[in-house]
Amino acid sequence: MVKVLIADNHPITRKGLEVLFSASSNIKIVGSVDNGEAVMEFIKNNPVDILLTEADLPKLNGLTILRYLKKDYPDVKTLIFSGEPEEVYAINAIKAGANGYLHKSVNVITINEAILKVAEGGIYLSNELTQQLAFGSRANKSGSFYKKLSTREAEVLKLLTIGKKNKEISKELDINEKTVSTYKARLMRKLKVTNLVDLVNQAKLKESLL
Repeated sequence: MVKVLIADNHPITRKGLEVLFSASSNIKIVGSVDNGEAVMEFIKNNPVDILLTEADLPKLNGLTILRYLKKDYPDVKTLIFSGEPEEVYAINAIKAGANGYLHKSVNVITINEAILKVAEGGIYLSNELTQQLAFGSRANKSGSFYKKLSTREAEVLKLLTIGKKNKEISKELDINEKTVSTYKARLMRKLKVTNLVDLVNQAKLKESLL
């Protein structure tokens, strides 16, 4: 049995996944938590094969958790299960150490296939994104922009768009505030804006175009 820990701040999503896999013969939901700190606490005290997690979690976001797991629990595989556009975040999630990326619009059969593929040591991405990567193409210029961001730049941008301050970002990503400012300056340059409001608005606009 593949032991899966669910991490999502929406109780309906967590409960729905638990019900879906309650009768599974090869996947067992061993826990369900609603924030990043609870993820680390659970894994510290319980055997987990796969973490099925939302990218945007309270306290510690999904990409931050990936770094901790890579360092302290390398045997735990991570599958990002998010409503965010795959075109925008999947590649950076894989770069950060995720073993796969699932959009929340997929059906239960796809979730099951993804979990088993990751459990066997594979990487799960949608057929569409896999083909785009194989042929080096992108759906549009917005996708190309996100592809050019480093994993850390994508993390900083994501935290800025949800309203995090420099001090909060530095604490969550375990970097100093000066480094956060450096990343912010780089992002402004790449997005061709001169202030934080325009940076956030441009980032959200590019997401909405996907």
